[in-house]
Amino acid sequence: MRRPRVITHNTISVDGRLAVSPRTLLMRDERWPSGAEGYRDLMRRHRPQVLLEGSGSLVTDDQRPRILPATDRPVSALARDHLPDEVVARATAGWFVVPDSRGRVRWTHREFPGTEMAGWHLLVLVATATPPSYLAYLRREGVPYLVCGRHHVDLTAALKVLRARFAVETVVATGGARLGGALLRAGLIDEIETEVVPIAVGGTRTAAMFTATDLDRTAQPTRLRCIGAEQRPHGRVLLRYAVDTDRSLSSE
Repeated sequence: MRRPRVITHNTISVDGRLAVSPRTLLMRDERWPSGAEGYRDLMRRHRPQVLLEGSGSLVTDDQRPRILPATDRPVSALARDHLPDEVVARATAGWFVVPDSRGRVRWTHREFPGTEMAGWHLLVLVATATPPSYLAYLRREGVPYLVCGRHHVDLTAALKVLRARFAVETVVATGGARLGGALLRAGLIDEIETEVVPIAVGGTRTAAMFTATDLDRTAQPTRLRCIGAEQRPHGRVLLRYAVDTDRSLSSE
């Protein structure tokens, strides 16, 4: 079964940081330079059917989510894909997909507010080990989910399911360090796109791109090929690199 093409997109400091401080959500930090075009720019250039975001971009590790009530529904009934027909029918433009096997995010929006991204609907990726109370919560809130993996979300399987069920051809992953690192180590990235902003952050605990297990002495880094460099307003530079692998193998 083939998977979609995956492009990672991150806005980073010149030293590769994704935020200004540890445990800080970028969307709430006024210290980060403004001027990004956001999703509209990504939609115009890549025309994805899925925007993939990490749960760490929505809640920090030290943030304690609201406790959910226990459920008496059997796990066997909850730990199966939940794709209500009426929700799938509303996702006419695409899916905003978030892996959350630990069940940490409490959702405010199921669909993008406003008219510019009408037809985009939330879809959560979970595992069979995801707390049943969270799966019951998603069902009560009308949030569809796919069960992909046992103890954590299997991103390879999830991408293949997205292609098979929804004919997804292109995924743009805008997630943070851990989601990017998981995609990198799994060999699931076809293109890496970074928009560099004119600040330097430094630090030892502030999130950087592609947090993943360290390579051992014999492992090779992911080879890249530059396919674009564009100077943008507000001192920004957009860099694009293709992963230098055999496409016939990377899309299996």
